[in-house]
Amino acid sequence: MSKENYYPLMADIVKASRVVQEVAHTAPLLKNMNLSVKFQANVHLKREDLQLVRSYKIRGAFTKISSLTKEVLAKGIICASAGNHAQGVAYSCNKLKCFGKVYMPETTPRQKIKQVKMFGGEFVEIVLSGDTFDDAAAKAMADAKEHSQTIIHPFDDPKIIEGQGTIGLEILQQLTEPIDYLFLPIGGGGLASGVGAWIKEFSPNTKIIGVEPEGAPSMKIAFEKNCNVALDSIDRFVDGAAVRKVGDLTWKICEKVLDDVVVVPEGLICSTILQMYNEDAIVAEPAGALSIAALNLMKDKIKGKNVVCVLSGSNNDITRMEEIKERSLLFEGLKHYFLVRFPQRSGALKEFVNDVLDSGDDITHFEYYKKSSREKGPAVIGIEVQNPKDLKRLQKRMAERNFVFEYLNDKTDLFQFIV
Repeated sequence: MSKENYYPLMADIVKASRVVQEVAHTAPLLKNMNLSVKFQANVHLKREDLQLVRSYKIRGAFTKISSLTKEVLAKGIICASAGNHAQGVAYSCNKLKCFGKVYMPETTPRQKIKQVKMFGGEFVEIVLSGDTFDDAAAKAMADAKEHSQTIIHPFDDPKIIEGQGTIGLEILQQLTEPIDYLFLPIGGGGLASGVGAWIKEFSPNTKIIGVEPEGAPSMKIAFEKNCNVALDSIDRFVDGAAVRKVGDLTWKICEKVLDDVVVVPEGLICSTILQMYNEDAIVAEPAGALSIAALNLMKDKIKGKNVVCVLSGSNNDITRMEEIKERSLLFEGLKHYFLVRFPQRSGALKEFVNDVLDSGDDITHFEYYKKSSREKGPAVIGIEVQNPKDLKRLQKRMAERNFVFEYLNDKTDLFQFIV
């Protein structure tokens, strides 16, 4: 079978499962009580975040690298990654004592860069290049071609797909009751391809749902256009799934095995991260929370069903938590930004606090620009409320007291520039 017509063989996934045992354990498949109660379903989480490198990526990376000959390994390998694949490659290089060069976007969270250095040790060199995975991948490809080295692709490679497919094998071994819905995160499509192929073969009645972030819906667009196209731009927030174009191999496989692809707003992903941490002490990275966030979009369909979500990774940088909280509050309608033009007289701010704000409101952001030559001075104010319905009440009070204001949340370009 040519690479263009590649489809994973079940025997190859079984073979990969024996190889993977050297570096990864059978991650637990655990029923989550909070999610089960919330969605009135039997929700199980496949905890790939508990692997040594804190994501499933070690499976595909080690399967691929260990399949290479000694002669190829001696020349060294190259990969590009937004973080998790890099850690899998780094650990594999250390384990197999071969040299690897890892290209990562300059926007990669520092925590992931540090982990790559730690896992790879003396066997890995890190090169930061570009703003996105695709930028880093282009540099890696050029480097590999120049030095005749092997690229370890993060998703569009048969061995990578087969390695990730071992998760599907484990899921069906761990859960004997029928699975109605399986939710799989999608970045480039390696996980969805491998796991989807196995589940479709041995559990054909399971509905397999791929999940992408709203800001990088490359698989969804490929499905809609019936063509694997590169997106013009993407939101890089969900760094583990922010891919402008899915793999050519993975797209073709996903076309056969996925029943649907849904996209999840980044704000909902953030709310899910906070919920998982607060309720279950689970630290999920944005891409890791994708499959669980998607339950909110399909709650009517999964009610009373047996559901499995692959929690793909937990490499989250603590410094991102403020941004995660901010995005969550904005999505939930609990934080609002206004450009308010205050009269330039004493007591104006006091009047605003006393007469406009309610007891549960909190000013979390305030920037004032006083201009002596004008009657009114503008201020950017961020207000956190207790209930989304409080927004109309807040706007009504500002209007009644003659505070001239502009609501910024729904003015995307202006909002991003000012706040």
